[in-house]
Amino acid sequence: MFTSYGYSTMIKVLLLCMGVSAAAMIFPFGAEIALLLLAAALLLFTLYFFRDPKRTAPDEKRIILAPADGKIVLVEKQAENSSGKASTLVSIFMSPFNVHVNRIPLSGKVTHLRYRTGQFLMAFDPKSMESNERMEIAINNREIEVRFSQVSGFLARRIVCQLQKGENVTIGKRFGMIKFGSRVDLILPPSATILAEPGQRTRAGETILARY
Repeated sequence: MFTSYGYSTMIKVLLLCMGVSAAAMIFPFGAEIALLLLAAALLLFTLYFFRDPKRTAPDEKRIILAPADGKIVLVEKQAENSSGKASTLVSIFMSPFNVHVNRIPLSGKVTHLRYRTGQFLMAFDPKSMESNERMEIAINNREIEVRFSQVSGFLARRIVCQLQKGENVTIGKRFGMIKFGSRVDLILPPSATILAEPGQRTRAGETILARY
């Protein structure tokens, strides 16, 4: 029901809410009720944020899945590579109300893993793609390589990624999360047939973004 990535945060929030609830007893009745409601709302939102519903990857071959829940805000051709064909950037914006557990978009081997420090611009700001803190990841299955990044946002300042370079991963499996609103950017190779469309809602580990 809840992701293990959020256990430490949930415990801290629970303790905070318990402290606020205890302190509320010394205030007048109206203020006491307001503080209790505030503590309850904070705890409920935290539990809601760290929910981790079960997902089942489509039983299909040669597909690339969305690594994050959210809304596709950009589908854009990028500069041509050595083959003369352009790759495609697909950006998924995750609001604080989306499920934030990230999932593997493609079975294969982790060939690149790099953490980059940066700013904390709003995740929907186009500049965040280049300027924000991020974890860059690449997965290669000997037929195709997909690159994607977990990008922090104004509120999201904690990227969790449990992948290790060189490990083999399975499509649809959990690998991390970004806490409290963020985005995930994917670079899909020229050989991929893009199905993603701007404005489309995605479900991590279930929504097909492309075929190859």
